[in-house]
Amino acid sequence: MESLSRLILAAFVFGQSTEQTPIALDSRLEIFVDRYCIQKLENTELVLHSPCPAETAIQFDRDWEGRYCGYVTVIKDTDVFRMYYRGLPVSGKDGQNAEVTCYAESRDGIHWTKPDLGIYEIDGTRNNNVILAGMSPFSHNFAPFIDTRPGVNPKQRFKAVAGTEASGLKAFVSEDGIHWELVTDEPLIKEGAFDSQNVVFWSETEQAYCCYFRTWQDKIRRVSRCVSQDFLHWSTPELMEYSRGPLEHLYTNQTLPYFRAPHIYIGLAARFMPGRRVIDAEHASQYGVEEKYSDDCSDAVLISSRGGNLYDRTFMEAFIRPGYGLSNWTSRTNYPAYGIVQTGPAELSVYVQRNYGQPGHFLERLRLRLDGFASVRAPYDGGVMLTRPLRFLGKSLYLNYSTSAAGQVQVEILDEAAKPIPGYAAADCDLLIGDEIDRKVTWKKNDDLTTLQGKTVQLRFIMKDADLFALQFR
Repeated sequence: MESLSRLILAAFVFGQSTEQTPIALDSRLEIFVDRYCIQKLENTELVLHSPCPAETAIQFDRDWEGRYCGYVTVIKDTDVFRMYYRGLPVSGKDGQNAEVTCYAESRDGIHWTKPDLGIYEIDGTRNNNVILAGMSPFSHNFAPFIDTRPGVNPKQRFKAVAGTEASGLKAFVSEDGIHWELVTDEPLIKEGAFDSQNVVFWSETEQAYCCYFRTWQDKIRRVSRCVSQDFLHWSTPELMEYSRGPLEHLYTNQTLPYFRAPHIYIGLAARFMPGRRVIDAEHASQYGVEEKYSDDCSDAVLISSRGGNLYDRTFMEAFIRPGYGLSNWTSRTNYPAYGIVQTGPAELSVYVQRNYGQPGHFLERLRLRLDGFASVRAPYDGGVMLTRPLRFLGKSLYLNYSTSAAGQVQVEILDEAAKPIPGYAAADCDLLIGDEIDRKVTWKKNDDLTTLQGKTVQLRFIMKDADLFALQFR
């Protein structure tokens, strides 16, 4: 039976309260990964969009990397993309001494290099890309982030957490993202399993650091979270709840603020299916997979949150499927990296591990439309989406949308009585036809909404063979 707090949170997220409290949309970008902005769908539906495979980002082919590399982090740092991951050529206990933390970088998020950093001697050479070694158990799941909190000490602009259940999560800091130091011997967070990638970010919305980490509940792999004002002192862990079920094993959560709409947290979670065997022993041997890494399978799902201890699971379907070929169906493969980055004017990139536990283990880049995790879709016969009552700031309305050659989108603005506002009715709206990331909406060539700022309105989208990905007033 759902707890009262979960029901209250679900009502808030989905706008199911009986009170029509207007959303203070202001000038935020809103993407349709949940139903927060939606009051009614008529012959329209929320549709999940899966990313398309692009190319191999990196091969885990150095002697200190290998088939058990894992827990990848990708960060956009001004004009440099930085990548961090565990190097581990042989299987064994979590936190073993053979684990190291590796580094790669890119100028475009597509083509990556592994610089020879000369920090540690590994296998008799300093010509390697290792940034952390000999500090067991922290290379098991070293997870960096850029601290965007205003006023942060520049020498601690990069931070990271790492550790196992035995050690707890401990803190690291860095000025350049390459040379790291342990902050304190005392763990930041002690209560948790931590046998996964545990992630932290600064939340503009909550004005706090948020840490999402692995826990167990009733033998199910779950996620808990803590918050902190100073990164060193953390709240009591709180179990994350879900808007719908059933409960599934989420091996990693990869929760982060979406950089274009940081009030919305996106998680590309690894969904683990223990005991669901696809590849038989003969093929496992053929691919060089150890027996213990051949009796499960996994994919990736899209989860989201607007803060607090609730994940929205609008979509139970896979966001990233394992794909063709038995090599993608071994245990613990298809785990997404932590990071969603822009790699083109209209392109996002995400990264996923393929062929885990195999000699050909690699990281694949996948492409997705900007804001294109999900959309409100109308069929050829047409449909309508009505937003909840809202208030906005800004002069004009912009849409990220796509239509077919026969499709179209129109926007009608309604007043508090749900009546079309003169001059902004559907009949006044100039047809939107095409495929654009940032299209201004006009009504008889007029885009000026200044007189409606701060007033309670609703948007009625009349659509035909079209997708609406995002909206924004500004």
